[in-house]
Amino acid sequence: MSGVQSIERAFAILEALAAGPAGVTELAELIALPKSTVARILGTLADLGAVERVDQSTDFQIGQSLAGLAGVSSAAATMVVAVRPVLDKLASEIGEAAEFSVPEGYLIRYLIQVESPSPVQVRDYTGLLSPLHVVPAGLCVMAHWPNEELERYLARPLEAYTAKTETRPAHIRRRLEGIRQAGWAWQHEEFAEGISSVAAPVFDQLGRIAGAITVHGPTYRFPGSRRSEEIARFVCDSAQRFSVRARTPS
Repeated sequence: MSGVQSIERAFAILEALAAGPAGVTELAELIALPKSTVARILGTLADLGAVERVDQSTDFQIGQSLAGLAGVSSAAATMVVAVRPVLDKLASEIGEAAEFSVPEGYLIRYLIQVESPSPVQVRDYTGLLSPLHVVPAGLCVMAHWPNEELERYLARPLEAYTAKTETRPAHIRRRLEGIRQAGWAWQHEEFAEGISSVAAPVFDQLGRIAGAITVHGPTYRFPGSRRSEEIARFVCDSAQRFSVRARTPS
């Protein structure tokens, strides 16, 4: 294998891990390489500190040494590494999938998702881009925009993902006011039929909106018999605790 080819393959692995932790088998499928090759490259990257194992699991994630080198990409990677324990705890205690997302202009990208412990899973949305108004994480971001930015967004055609997606500017404004007061946002089947979600904003140390933590699950069981406000407060408390460590790309 040539030096250039080795670099290209190592970069492909790092690019895949930037979307979230993964194991050798998953990485081999994603980048169409033999598992033995992926394992060998991961070993080298781990020796360099570019990747590291997730706790005691077989999954790998971007390493702290690499996260300190590369600007915007490294900032996202650092947040993924830092938020993983928060999401693990949320998924375990609430019993549904937990994820972290960051705004990209008028879109929001899901950087990492931790699966529900339930045998019935929702789709993994890691890497997905969505319009802000369609998901509760995006609404949390919009709720902390300056009014001028909000009005520019609402002046655009707003896409509906389901029949329940709210696209009326006046209703969205009222909803955002409620989110600012409560500290969280619920949505039921506005992003996808059969899916309910609750999100809370994450702020950096300068008080700027950095993203949001979301918990979502099938509507038939989430929130289920539990009080929506109790679940929302738990997500909000987790987001607030993580906010003190969050960083936004500069």
